[in-house]
Amino acid sequence: MPHSYCCLLYHLVFSTKDRRPDLTMDIRERVFSYTGGIIRSEKGVLLTIGGTEDHVHLLARLRQDRALSEQLRDIKSKRSRWIHETFPDKKAFGWQGGYGAFAVSPSQVRHVQKYIENQESHHRKMDFRTEFLRILEKHGVEYDERYVWH
Repeated sequence: MPHSYCCLLYHLVFSTKDRRPDLTMDIRERVFSYTGGIIRSEKGVLLTIGGTEDHVHLLARLRQDRALSEQLRDIKSKRSRWIHETFPDKKAFGWQGGYGAFAVSPSQVRHVQKYIENQESHHRKMDFRTEFLRILEKHGVEYDERYVWH
C-alpha cells in the first residue's frame, strides 16, 4: 500500500510548573487561541482546549510522522516563549516537564470535548491532582504517585 492513513486523536493533559495558578482568566483565552495556531503550524488540528489556572487539556489530532513527545515539547516551549514575550509579569511562567497522553476513539470525541469544555465547573468539585490520577486509572496506566508530581 503506497500511502499511510492514520486517525490519531489524543487527549493531552499537562500542568503549569509546580501547578502554580499562572493561567489566570485574563490570559487563558489568549493562550488557548495561540495554542491552536501552534498546532496548526505543526500540521495538526486542535479540536478542543480547556483548563484552569494550573493545567490544560487538549483534544488534538497531531502528526503521525513525529514523535508525540517532540510535538508536545515544541508546543509547550513555543507557548512559554510567547507568554514571556506577551505578558511581562509572567517571566517565571513554565510548564511541568511531563504530560499525560491518552488515545481517543473517534466514537468518544464528543464526550471528551464536553469534558474538556467543562473544566471550570468540573474543578469546583475536584482538584487537578485527583482528576489526573482518575484519568490514569481509567486508562489503565500504572504509576507510582511519588513520581507523578515531580
